[in-house]
Amino acid sequence: MLVVLSSAPLAQADVYKCVDEAGHVTYTNSKTSARGCTTLSRDQAVSSISGGGRPVAVPPHQSSASSGGAGFPRVDSGTQKARDGDRRRILEDELSAEQKGLDIARRELEEQQLARYGNASGGGDRLQSSREKVQLHERNIEALRREIGNLR
Repeated sequence: MLVVLSSAPLAQADVYKCVDEAGHVTYTNSKTSARGCTTLSRDQAVSSISGGGRPVAVPPHQSSASSGGAGFPRVDSGTQKARDGDRRRILEDELSAEQKGLDIARRELEEQQLARYGNASGGGDRLQSSREKVQLHERNIEALRREIGNLR
């Protein structure tokens, strides 16, 4: 999204603030026939981004905060290191919980497989459910390991 904002051409346009009957506020560069539209500024540089079919006007001074511009708050390195350490600890705790869940799910799958082979009738739904639990835990573990690997 930031790439789209930064690569959008700037244009000169009137900016309108429209409030509908329900009180929803919309900012746009094209005045609609709806009541409740007022001109905020004339001939101000704006970036127009398509937002699901209708144009949305984003004044340039508002887009700089989201892209790390001058108005974006900075965090000192000590605070950031503490946050990174907390994040690593949380991810490692989640990984440990997922590994325990995987062990339990694998045991349940083995029990379902033994029960099914011992009793040739039915049990297919529970067996499939157990397989899906194992696969879910395996995917979660893989994603957590990838996330931990991406940490600095």
